[in-house]
Amino acid sequence: MTVNEKERHLNEAMDQHGDYLKRLIFTYVKDIQKTEDIIQEVFIKFYKNLDRFEGRSSIKTYLYRIAVNECQNYLKSWHYRKLVVTEKMKIWKNYDSVEVEYIQKEQNQNIAEVVSTLPVKYREVIWLYYYVELSITEIADVLNCSANTVKTRLARGRKLAKLTMEESDLEYEY
Repeated sequence: MTVNEKERHLNEAMDQHGDYLKRLIFTYVKDIQKTEDIIQEVFIKFYKNLDRFEGRSSIKTYLYRIAVNECQNYLKSWHYRKLVVTEKMKIWKNYDSVEVEYIQKEQNQNIAEVVSTLPVKYREVIWLYYYVELSITEIADVLNCSANTVKTRLARGRKLAKLTMEESDLEYEY
């Protein structure tokens, strides 16, 4: 593959899938600056490995797989774990103000925020299915698991989201 072809594929991928990838990555890391860093890494890896892409899946699925791997690597990293501990310490110091903030946040909560509170394994399948509109088999490819696992996580995620909304007295449609 020539450099011009690789650049053309990269530009097409960035135009077609960049916004969706940013949203997906943000659901994992919840930090816009880190999201920008990870999306850049995703496209760099995509460009470098474009010669090895066999075409057994769509480019969309391939990019989502890279993005999920990058997010999972970040969440396992020392930097992220240190950040989480530091944030918890800040919360403990300012417990009263955090409680007031939580109550306000709960009152203004919408379905997207409920989804973002779910465990990662449920949040990612719900996000990929409803927001990115991938099929069950495409999600299975992205997450490197079976289609039945995706279906199970999707059902459990829906149930957990529904329970969360009922506990929060949010209105929703079936």
